[in-house]
Amino acid sequence: MATCLQVAVASCSIPSSSPATFSNRRSIRAFCSVNSRSSAKIPVPLVNPKDPFLKKLASVAANSPETFLYRPSNSDTPPYLDLFDSPQLMATPAQVERSVSYNEHRPRRPPPDLPSLLLHGRIVYIGMPLVPAVTELVVAELMYLQWMDPKEPIYVYINSTGTTRDDGETVGMETEGFAIYDAMMQLKNEIHTVAVGAAIGQACLLLAAGTKGNRFIMPHAKAMIQQPRVPSSGLMPASDVLIRAKEVIINRDILTELLAKHTGNSVETVASVMRRPFYMDSTKAKEFGVVDKILWRGQEKIMADEYSCNCCYER
Repeated sequence: MATCLQVAVASCSIPSSSPATFSNRRSIRAFCSVNSRSSAKIPVPLVNPKDPFLKKLASVAANSPETFLYRPSNSDTPPYLDLFDSPQLMATPAQVERSVSYNEHRPRRPPPDLPSLLLHGRIVYIGMPLVPAVTELVVAELMYLQWMDPKEPIYVYINSTGTTRDDGETVGMETEGFAIYDAMMQLKNEIHTVAVGAAIGQACLLLAAGTKGNRFIMPHAKAMIQQPRVPSSGLMPASDVLIRAKEVIINRDILTELLAKHTGNSVETVASVMRRPFYMDSTKAKEFGVVDKILWRGQEKIMADEYSCNCCYER
């Protein structure tokens, strides 16, 4: 802007050979106007076209440079604000334009939720009791991952108390666990299951139902198997309570057979330990056949060193 004003003043200089030709300020302004318009176009510095103040000043400097020759000497008025009909010293925050360098890094749409991000990595996380909403989401994710790629493995992380809460209160029907189990069995993909935190009741069945050799448990995770529980009967008639009790016994027998199938134990053994809640740490869960491996940091290096030592010993 300073360059623009200097050029404007230079183009309006008065010739020294005729000092009496121009006697007043009006004639000087007229001469400057004619001289500036007849000369080359005054260069206008590059300014932000979205800034109304700089845009106005650049326009005035290019079209009427005589405006800047004789500015009013009024200290109460900020410079050049008289060029506007209704000057404003500062815009409101809502009117402030953000810079292009900031806007170009802003996301064009909201980021996806966490389950969607995990699903992109072929990870299904079961972190709640098995209620209908959880079952719906898990089964849908399993079917979607198979549709996306029927050959790549699916990783199921489990931290669930099954169809009960930690205090033993029933929150879902046993069919919720069986629905996820059947969906896992129908998939063509390998299912890698990982226990984090706890896998209790029906959640323990889902942990054991993974592909053999790819069932894992964290070092401090717990697994527990127990008998299904009768939901709250309330004011139900005795005949209805008996019907529910029979259904729970049927579910118990199915759960026992499935656990025996996936753990490699006999039905009698599983039924015997299920009479009371049977808790297992990571070591017991591996011994019982619920999982195949215990995951912990550094085990790959230790196993590799042990393998190399065994090879050297055999030689």
